[in-house]
Amino acid sequence: MTRVPAWLCCSLMLLASVGCRTVAPAPVELVPPPAPPPPPVSLEVTAAPPPPSRALTAKGDPRSLEAIAWDLLREDRLVPMLPAGFAQIFPDRYSEVPGVLGFRGGPRRDTGAWGAATLKKRRLRAAWSFKTSPGKPPWGGGSGWTGEPALVQWPDVIRHSMPLFGAQRTNRGLVEAIVGSLDGHVYFLDLATGKPTRKAIDTGNPIKGSVSVDPRGYPLLFVGQGIPQGRPIGLRVYSLISNEQIFFMTGRDPEALRGWGAFDSSGLLNRATDTYLQPGENGLIYLIKLRTEFDPIAPSIEVRPEVVRFRYANAYNTNLGIENSIAVVRNLAFFADNGGTLTALDLTSMTPAWAFEAGDDVDASIVISEEEGGGLFLYTGTELDKQGANGLAYLRKLDALTGQAVWQHDYSCVGAVSPHKVDAGTFATPAMGTGDVADRVIYTLSRCPSFESGLMVALSKKDGAELWRRPLKHYAWSSPTLVKDEEGHSFLLQGDIGGSLHLIDARTGEVLDTLNLDGGVESSPAVFGSMGVVGTRGGKIWGVQLE
Repeated sequence: MTRVPAWLCCSLMLLASVGCRTVAPAPVELVPPPAPPPPPVSLEVTAAPPPPSRALTAKGDPRSLEAIAWDLLREDRLVPMLPAGFAQIFPDRYSEVPGVLGFRGGPRRDTGAWGAATLKKRRLRAAWSFKTSPGKPPWGGGSGWTGEPALVQWPDVIRHSMPLFGAQRTNRGLVEAIVGSLDGHVYFLDLATGKPTRKAIDTGNPIKGSVSVDPRGYPLLFVGQGIPQGRPIGLRVYSLISNEQIFFMTGRDPEALRGWGAFDSSGLLNRATDTYLQPGENGLIYLIKLRTEFDPIAPSIEVRPEVVRFRYANAYNTNLGIENSIAVVRNLAFFADNGGTLTALDLTSMTPAWAFEAGDDVDASIVISEEEGGGLFLYTGTELDKQGANGLAYLRKLDALTGQAVWQHDYSCVGAVSPHKVDAGTFATPAMGTGDVADRVIYTLSRCPSFESGLMVALSKKDGAELWRRPLKHYAWSSPTLVKDEEGHSFLLQGDIGGSLHLIDARTGEVLDTLNLDGGVESSPAVFGSMGVVGTRGGKIWGVQLE
């Protein structure tokens, strides 16, 4: 293992470490009067952990790591290797729970939709809107980048374990939209009506990123904070039985090589190991063994985490912050930092497998695609940040095992360096084509080719050739969401800074309908069946019916 120089090492906060248990529910009725008796309780949440997946072997060029040094920390000390019990191989299926449980759906960051939509009319309709609090200046309310809602259809036994639902505990069709807001609250809404399902959680600071829900269906909510506005920023974990905070991990980590402590990245929970994987803008990657104790009968849930930190330094890049949501396939994790270094990390040892210099800041999440013949590939794009006011956004396909570029397509963008710095390029995570559009990946670019405009392009997965392009009047940070109708036809939902939500034919790039919302759309829409949810900078969360 390559070592970080001794002068980089300092003290580390101590976190408790205890055993964990998961209590199997008994078939008892938990619904209090006067609610009607519950339907038969499903126990799928207590199923055995998924069988272990086979580890992948990366074959990157060792020379790509020559500028990078790294080490591991457990509690307050350096450790020579990853401690026993912390090695990670994510199951091929992330969750058994219906819904979109984190940014772009799961470890491959390849979907923001669940189920099929009924799109006979090929149009969008505003079904409901929910007004958040006004928040505090300059951020206000509503939601920002990335701000994707979590949409979850709770298993019966879990829904019954959450008394805050009241009479909704018996609603088997309930889908809950969970939205982090710039006003500092997490809102819980009925997907069908937009009405609150429970009282909002006040985290005390604006939430820019996307919240995530435990993929086991356990009542755990993970919220990363990116803006200090009255309370310390960090990762907060909440019990959805009580809506109370049960764990806080500061982003102002004394062991970090960067002082900025934001967590805009949406983490991932390995349900096979009870471990949460979380990158930070402080340049650290955290393995958090939760040691969950969940009793759905009591009901109660606790975590007593133990944390291992991966720390790295780059001789050619001091901008170590990680804003994108880490992508994972089995034991290989992929992240990029503000300096443009894209790294593959083997989670069985927490050692880098290869690194790729992208040429500029990378904030959009990397998307993983398994393609014909079993090949694994990454799709990524850069911003225009370090290059100055004018430059290029580099869109690429990389081999996930070797880190070698398969193709590259560059687009001219326009930012600014004065009087205020304005970045351009790729903020949106690309949409991965499947089914009738399995041959393509769709990128959305901000301030390309001009300062106020945007551009969508569908590129061939095979060679990067442009299959269609769709100019946007207003630039876009919002990620395109691929939606399938009941016949398997593919459509895209694309928001823009002008406040429009577009329905686009993914095969041709044709705009089929546009819905004007109140305020710019920076956040990314999530879809469950025929209902989408997206927040705006206008202080509202919208439910959008796909018709």
